[in-house]
Amino acid sequence: MRLKLEQKTILITGVAGFIGSCLAKQLLSTISAVKIIGIDNLNDYYDVKLKESRLVKLRLYPNFVFLKGDLADKSFVEKVFTQYSPQLVVHLAAQAGVRYSLVNPDAYISSNLVGFFHILEGCRHLKETAGHPVEHLVYASSSSVYGNNRKLPYSVGDPVDHPVSLYAATKKSNELMAHAYSKLYEIPSTGLRFFTVYGPAGRPDMAYFRFTDQLVQGKTIQIFNYGNCKRDFTYIDDIIEGVIQVMKKPPTSGEETVPYKIYNIGNHHPENLLDFLEILKQELIHAQVLPRNYDFQAHTQLVPMQPGDVEETYADIDDLIRDFNFRPHTSLREGLRTFAFWYKRYRGGIL
Repeated sequence: MRLKLEQKTILITGVAGFIGSCLAKQLLSTISAVKIIGIDNLNDYYDVKLKESRLVKLRLYPNFVFLKGDLADKSFVEKVFTQYSPQLVVHLAAQAGVRYSLVNPDAYISSNLVGFFHILEGCRHLKETAGHPVEHLVYASSSSVYGNNRKLPYSVGDPVDHPVSLYAATKKSNELMAHAYSKLYEIPSTGLRFFTVYGPAGRPDMAYFRFTDQLVQGKTIQIFNYGNCKRDFTYIDDIIEGVIQVMKKPPTSGEETVPYKIYNIGNHHPENLLDFLEILKQELIHAQVLPRNYDFQAHTQLVPMQPGDVEETYADIDDLIRDFNFRPHTSLREGLRTFAFWYKRYRGGIL
């Protein structure tokens, strides 16, 4: 079964975030008469101005409604479901970041567990309040759930019982909670394990953005595990295309014993961190973010692995290709070039 998104009301949580704002913009600009209800608490985990700049662009669309609120507030979530009766829910709100979970674990329990529970409850009671069930719940999981699995590439059928960070543990918990609600209440749900999403207007705490900020400021960047890390960098446009394809095809009980699926969305091409950094340097020079004679070696330090990090991420996307005839295709150089030119405008105050 494939859903048509035209004329649907879609709830997107974390709408001021990187993936959420890009998804909302793509839907509003390409799907006829779609209505987007966006939720975000606009917390200060990173620069709120960047989040607000994303919302400014979304507010240009008449079919966009923004609601500021915290998903840990059950009454707020109940009111959203009661007032707007969304037919699809895309849950992207979460406290992100592996290292931040070491210093502020409470935020992860509140947002990633309690908040997700309230979304599940909203989906559960939607039929009672609106007369129709939720047609599809799509939610963000993470490649972090694979922990330090030695088998590569990571496949959705691999064991994910040994998380190495609280963030990863909350994401695996989301998958288990969604499975229980899908089984008990026939809520079609699909979890997406994202692999290192990057691109223009992304999260400033991600390596490519953080490295760029530090280099521009003349600071020294730290390369963890002495550069012996690999990441399956996935460009934001590919992520959005994949999410929309998944939204249109909810799992059914006829396909599985439970209307529940998990997919990896990754580039299926892990890049060595030092190779990634070399491409980033070249593109920052090409975009004139950094001068051609910039002394990179003087601003680079190789350091040990940090707690909660993993050596390599690598997505097996065979299921994604089989079920949706879709695979990410943007090269790392192409993606970092787009980011570098956006960053030049960003530094000039043009968001």
